Order: sequence, then structure tokens, then C-alpha cells
Amino acid sequence: MKKPFLNKQLAFIVTFLVLALPGFAQEPMQFSLEGARRHALEYNKTMINAGLSTQEAQARLWEAIANGLPQVSATMDYSNFFGSKASLPGFEIEFNPTSNLGVSVGQLIFSGNYIVGIQMARLYQEVTQASLEKTELDIIQQVSQAYYLVLISQQSKELVDGNLANMRDILEKTRTMVYAGVADELDYDQLAVQVSMLNNTLRSAERQLELAYNMLRVQMGLSAETQIVLTDQLEDIALGSDFSATLARSFSLQNNPDFRLLELQTGLAEKQVNMERAAYLPNLTGFYSYTEKLLKPELDFNPKHVIGLNMNIPIFSSGVRRAKVNQARINLEMTQNQQELVADQLLIQERQLRYNLNNAIEQYESEVANLEVARRVNRNISNKYGQGMVSSLDLITANSNYLQAEGSYINSIFQLLEASTALNKLLNNF
Repeated sequence: MKKPFLNKQLAFIVTFLVLALPGFAQEPMQFSLEGARRHALEYNKTMINAGLSTQEAQARLWEAIANGLPQVSATMDYSNFFGSKASLPGFEIEFNPTSNLGVSVGQLIFSGNYIVGIQMARLYQEVTQASLEKTELDIIQQVSQAYYLVLISQQSKELVDGNLANMRDILEKTRTMVYAGVADELDYDQLAVQVSMLNNTLRSAERQLELAYNMLRVQMGLSAETQIVLTDQLEDIALGSDFSATLARSFSLQNNPDFRLLELQTGLAEKQVNMERAAYLPNLTGFYSYTEKLLKPELDFNPKHVIGLNMNIPIFSSGVRRAKVNQARINLEMTQNQQELVADQLLIQERQLRYNLNNAIEQYESEVANLEVARRVNRNISNKYGQGMVSSLDLITANSNYLQAEGSYINSIFQLLEASTALNKLLNNF
């Protein structure tokens, strides 16, 4: 009789553990570089807000259009005069309770502000779309940089870890040689210091790796508890990239989102000038109203149907409208100057980024050769140290040079991919 109850308890405990422990809750998420970019474009909060801005701009455009469409309203009223009377020569009139139901329709016929307002709303919609594209490029660049940083941190940690294991092995062998009287105790002490330094370097690399993972999680829109595994390797990404094709690609200002945004902002400034000028024009509206008397007074001279036109003609505003037009013109000129400045900056930036990529390619090729030399030297010195032909200082120096060469090689790959990413973003080539 107690078995079902115990089974339910066991099931509850298992379920709780599955939900409570992250290791049981889900498997680590695996991402390639392209997969990380796609995930960020869907879940990054900045990207989500940029998408919402385009929806808000669409609603704003519809609001601007709707302001010129027929507007319908209904009213209902009730009045009670508590038996009050109006005395007229020879007789009195009692005020009866009254109640009216009215329906009115208004239609804008002409307004300069309305026409320009729609144009500005459409331009604003284009601005938000261009901002969305710019945000997309920014997110791709930021995710790529964070992805590269994780890979370089992981590779640096593995390098230090492998080198530490090798130095520990040499340290143990040196201990045996010291006991046998073959090696000097000073050699052992120097190697022990080197191992201690490598231990500190390893702990620092582990902290740097966790920081890089957290940065990537933020850019991808993942929680801090989400475990991720990167499937691409730094060297594979570099070898799979066509840097020559990137360098050969031409640059167009019109294809750059920063320049396009400024173009649209200049268009908005021009429309703002037109908007202030339109304040000099009259506004013409038409209306129709229908009133149904629910409770009629004794004397009623109000017609049920009324149709008419209203024209508002601005005559004199003490220079307010002129001042607003002048402000809009000055703002337009400032925006045009800013657009020209950004155009010059982008052209200079293009030349610099091409130079950076060419330099990064040359640096990478140089570091590949340097690493091979440092690896051979370190291997030879290690063999000679095992045979007692060189001192521990020579071994430590060769090992340090090899670590430095490995670090420079890894950094050169990172700089190469960074330079390529920056140029591709400028060229809108993701």
C-alpha cells in the first residue's frame, strides 16, 4: 500500500534535481561563429529594441496619415432647468428638460503641415530601418570579437597548461638528477620558480577565459548560467577567410549605414524647414453634424443637419514663424556639414582599415615563421638539458621565448580577424 506513495516521492525528488541542477537541466549549447551571430541577431536585447523601433515608426506613419482621414465623434447631453421660466410680455415660457444626441464628421481638406508631416514620418521610418541595419552590423562585429576573444583565451590557457605540465615533468626529472648528484640544486630551484610563475599565469588565463565567455553570453542574449561550447577554431576561421577578396571589394558611401543614416537625417532637416514654412499656409477643414432631439424644448430653432467649412488663415505672429524657419535652416546646414565630415572620415577610415588588414596579414605570416623557429629551438634545448649539455637557465630562456612566440602567433591571428571584421563592417560585407 505504501509503494505508490514512495514512487511519487522518488519521482518528485528526481524531477526537482533535474530542474534545480544546471548540469541536469540542459546540455551545453554549441555554436559555430555563424551560429553565434544568428543567435545574437534574434535574442540580443539591443537588436530586439531596434526591431521594435521600426514597428513604432510604422505606427507613427499611420498616425500621421490618420490625422487627415475623416474623424467621427458622437455626443449626448441632458439638461434640466428645474421648472425655471422666462417671462416675456404677456406670457411665460417654461424651460423643459432637453436631451440631444449628436454625430459630427470632420475632414481635413488642405494643410501644409499635414503633407510635410506624412513625408517626415516616412523618412523617419527609413531612418529606423537604416538604424536596424547598422545595429545588425554592430552586433555581428561585437559577437565576432567576443567569439574570437574566447577562442584566443582558450588557446592561451591550453598553451600555458601544456607548458606547465612539461615544466613539471622536467622539474621532477631535475629533482632525481639532483639526488643522484648529476645536477646542481640551483637548477632545481630556478625551475621551481618557473613552475610557480606558470601556475599564476594559468590561473590568470582561466579568469580571462571566464570573462570572455561572459562577454559573449551578453552579446548573444544568453543568461549567465548558460553553458556554451564553441565549435570553430581560431586557425580554421583564419584559413577559411578570403582576405584578398575583402581587400579587393570596393567601398561605396551609399552602402555604408552610417552615411545613409546621415543622408536620411539631412532629409529630415530639409522637411523640417518645409514644415516651418507650411505654418504660413492656411488650413481648410470641412464638417458635417447631425443632431437628434431626444427631449425637445417648446421652442426649437436649431436644424438637425449642418454642413460647413472652416479656414484658419495665419496673418501675424510677431516673427515667431520666421524665427522657426531660420532655426530649421541653420539646423539643416549643420546636418549637411556633419554629413560631409562623416563622408571624409569614412573615406579615411577605409584607407586605414585596408592598411591594417594588409599589415595584419604580413604580421601573421611573420609570426608563423617565428613560431616554427622558436619551437625547434625549445625542443633542441630541452633535449640537450636532458643530456646535461645546457643549464636550467638556458632551458628557461628557450621556454620563455617559445611561450612568447606562441602568444605572438595567437595574437597575430586575433589581430588579423579583427582587422578583417572591421573592414567587412565598413564595406557592409557580412
